[in-house]
Amino acid sequence: MTTPILDFVKKYISSHPQRLHMPGHKGAQILGCEPLDITEIDGADVLYHANGIIKESMDNASALFGSGKTLYSAEGSSLSIRAMLYLAVMYAKRKGKEPLVFAGRNAHKVYIMTSALLDFSTKWLYGVENCGINSCNITKEYLEDELSNADILPCAVYITSPDYLGNIADIRGISEVCRKYGVLLLVDNAHGAYLRFLPESLHPMSLGADICCDSAHKTLPALTGAGYLHISKNAPKEIFEDGEKAMSLFASTSPSYLILQSLDAVNGYLSGDYRERLSEYCGRMSDLKKRLSDSGVENYGHEPLKLTVLPKKLGYSGAELYDILRENELVCEFYDPDHVVMMLTPENGEDVFDKIYKAFTSVPKKAPITETAPHFAKSKTAMSVKAAMMAERERLPLEACIGKIYAGITVSCPPAIPIAVCGEVIDEDTVKLMRYYGETEADVVKE
Repeated sequence: MTTPILDFVKKYISSHPQRLHMPGHKGAQILGCEPLDITEIDGADVLYHANGIIKESMDNASALFGSGKTLYSAEGSSLSIRAMLYLAVMYAKRKGKEPLVFAGRNAHKVYIMTSALLDFSTKWLYGVENCGINSCNITKEYLEDELSNADILPCAVYITSPDYLGNIADIRGISEVCRKYGVLLLVDNAHGAYLRFLPESLHPMSLGADICCDSAHKTLPALTGAGYLHISKNAPKEIFEDGEKAMSLFASTSPSYLILQSLDAVNGYLSGDYRERLSEYCGRMSDLKKRLSDSGVENYGHEPLKLTVLPKKLGYSGAELYDILRENELVCEFYDPDHVVMMLTPENGEDVFDKIYKAFTSVPKKAPITETAPHFAKSKTAMSVKAAMMAERERLPLEACIGKIYAGITVSCPPAIPIAVCGEVIDEDTVKLMRYYGETEADVVKE
């Protein structure tokens, strides 16, 4: 597969030009990558107004992912989430529908902030069981029940799959329900770019989603910030045609050309022997999970390249187990009191499997910790996200927040999933959950 962006930059460098354009480093090496870092000079094309090498590269990505259109993001999935929500809201307005979205409650904070920017309404979907803040088990049956009993149908359903713990939703079944009710399906697939290249694709573009985002940098060999917005071949014409406009609305006018080159290079990588390597590596991961389970190390979720261990079964908190693994030179993606998450790719190599197994099996097992996370209760909404986010606020101890309206807009990443949403009333259950995750204060709307 061609790599036109890479080829252009290599040719440019080889001509030894005097760089009388941005960036200011002029190719002088400080980090080492500066010669590759250019701007939108003649021939380099313009992202979101592409008709040259960037368009050719994005067309290559579209063919690889089986989309109707794939657009590059140099700002990760955050940009793509904003864009796909804008597309859904504008489509609803054109059709004379209310801009209402049914969204899984484990949505990333970018969803919350975008709802304030676009001022649309959200009905939260909590799933069929209390899975906590990181997971939300939305089945096609659950969604069918929600839509069939809705007073007003949403313009879109928004779900996160895979979630941070490695659970994958039934996208095919959910998409069938969405089509039945005439609503769009939007998928935050930030953790699942590689799913397209499994022996049987589990990527949302293969399973019926209208729009989805991928963070290439999370599971593919791409630089941090590399991402995609995919629009299905079957998406409404208006959405298909407005993709560039939506991305341009929220994007920087100075996208990183290093990241664009990285995305271009990934096309070449994916079109090679990646499918075979990925299949073999997923098989090794499956074997590792079974070996760990047989050794008493319980793991969770079914995403092929993610290993989520339940530390309390071994008698440790997530933080304690994370520190033990780090002492064994294993730096994990994420931990909370109940989980430790590892994300692997074929770039980790083969030796990592035995290293992980030896580290876990060398941990002295203690009596299991029986404490569980407090119930993730549904909260009452008293104010729109936008109104609460823009209101005057004050920071109070948790005990003094009960009965007040939450106004917090920051949450750590990972996992970047808010315990409470702006505009919700903080109750005793919310305080218990915040305290469980280490919070002692909260921002509330000042009375």
